[in-house]
Amino acid sequence: MIKLKQAVLVEGKYDKINIENFIDAYILCLDGFRIFKNKEKRELIKTLAKKDGIIIMTDSDSAGMVIRNHLKGVIDEGEIIQVYLPQIIGKEKRKEKGSAEGFLGVEGLSEAVIMSALSKAGVIGEKREKRSEKSITKALFYELGLTGSTASKSKRENLLSFLNLPKDMSANAMLDYFGRIMSEEEFIEVYKECLSQKDSN
Repeated sequence: MIKLKQAVLVEGKYDKINIENFIDAYILCLDGFRIFKNKEKRELIKTLAKKDGIIIMTDSDSAGMVIRNHLKGVIDEGEIIQVYLPQIIGKEKRKEKGSAEGFLGVEGLSEAVIMSALSKAGVIGEKREKRSEKSITKALFYELGLTGSTASKSKRENLLSFLNLPKDMSANAMLDYFGRIMSEEEFIEVYKECLSQKDSN
């Protein structure tokens, strides 16, 4: 069991039931797309973000990405930590059939998978000192070909696949995520590893 100061936002009650077995935190259910019309809950989320920060842990499908983007758009102050879960094909035991895209949701993922995602997002693990290295910028993405060309989307998808992250993350979401957890130098090394693996296949 790990204790988190941030509130953890998940899509539904079964997601909450799963993670509260190993996460000690305030866990808030968004009720899927209903969050779009729930003004009171959105105001609560804004308050939580300003107080101790929030962790957004929606499913790794396109619906989860839409909910993430909506929340990011309505929260103007405070800390938002995006925790991206890998796209693992499967079906939850309680369901007769899987989701439209075939990926396991938060409720169906193991503790190990979720803890790994929290670690990658810098939520748990060794606390890093404030970096002196250069940060990741839009200019770097352009320089590496991750934006600005017809092949950019394919290059981003290859990198996301290499890192076991959702392939439909936008360039801006990638900048936000990687900027939180690594320096420019570290990102370039990871990207080189990705290219090296691709060339060897």
